[in-house]
Amino acid sequence: MSEQPWYREGLRFQCTQCGDCCTGAPGYVWVNQEEIQRLAAAVGQADVEQFEQTYVRKVGIRRSLREFPNGDCVFFDGQSRKCQVYDARPRQCRTWPFWDSNLRTPDAWRETCEVCPGSGQGQLYQLEQIEQQRQVMRI
Repeated sequence: MSEQPWYREGLRFQCTQCGDCCTGAPGYVWVNQEEIQRLAAAVGQADVEQFEQTYVRKVGIRRSLREFPNGDCVFFDGQSRKCQVYDARPRQCRTWPFWDSNLRTPDAWRETCEVCPGSGQGQLYQLEQIEQQRQVMRI
């Protein structure tokens, strides 16, 4: 029998759509072809290649959403502080905050709760749900 993780009783999270995870220091929001197609449809862009030229950048062999010069995601609306493609957001965004880096230790989770107002609040996610999301993105 394997040892259960420290969060075996579950963790709470409810996205407040505050936009904090969409802004700040530069980084990467990795996307695959399926996500690019879904995002293109969400913004009404029929030409997926044109969408990719406008909103996606190559990083080695991978692709990431572009950012504004201040590090904000290209789909973050600074005025409303909302994601313009929330329903079509990539898996990296969908699985936040249940990433390996946030779940390594209780201290890592506490730090996540300090920077994300929805972490530690709202819906209780059971271990199985957390593990399912954690397996999607290993960040």
